[in-house]
Amino acid sequence: MSAAKRVLIVDDEAPIREMIAVALEMAGYECLEADNARDAHELVVDSPPDLVLLDWMMPGMTGIEFARRLRKDALTAEIPIIMLTAKGEEDSKVKGLEAGVDDYITKPFSPRELVARLKTVLRRTTPKGVEEPVSVDGLMLDPISHRVTSDDKPIELGPTEFRLLQFFMTHQDRAYSRSQLLDMVWGGNVYVEERTVDVHIRRLRKALTERHDYLVQTVRGTGYRFSSQVA
Repeated sequence: MSAAKRVLIVDDEAPIREMIAVALEMAGYECLEADNARDAHELVVDSPPDLVLLDWMMPGMTGIEFARRLRKDALTAEIPIIMLTAKGEEDSKVKGLEAGVDDYITKPFSPRELVARLKTVLRRTTPKGVEEPVSVDGLMLDPISHRVTSDDKPIELGPTEFRLLQFFMTHQDRAYSRSQLLDMVWGGNVYVEERTVDVHIRRLRKALTERHDYLVQTVRGTGYRFSSQVA
């Protein structure tokens, strides 16, 4: 189970996108690609990336306009953005930073430099505690190695069940509705029905087995709660 961070590369020049994707995939990242802001926005909504690499100059909506758009929407406001630019001029940097860009890299750049910058931005923008292992009553989740163990025995989880469990374990003793869980765990993906939550809850409980399935509790008329206190 890999914990690959997902990076969206937005650049209208295919050779540059390809060069970046190769470098990032070799460094263990998962890549999505778009050659314009409109397609990029659809990808961001459908499968929210952990970071956006954004070219400054693009036909249609420029990188700066797209960055502003992402920052205005609550669902995408927190996604870190690194701007790629051929301009080394100070004023374009200032404009980018004013639009909410997290970092800046000037073309041409080496893949190694890009990967180093990416790591730094991701480390800086990862909410505190998200990278820390959490444990409840013998159930342990380690977000770095993407492993879950029950009394030191490994548990196999799909990526969605892993994210669901991680959310629950870091937000205990509070009831969440299905639509809240969709927003928090699926990232506000409009194409997912609320019933989908029930399917993944069922899979999660099954994976946790009788030893830990009591932690995921149904709250009648509301949704679900994760708690070590038996309801």
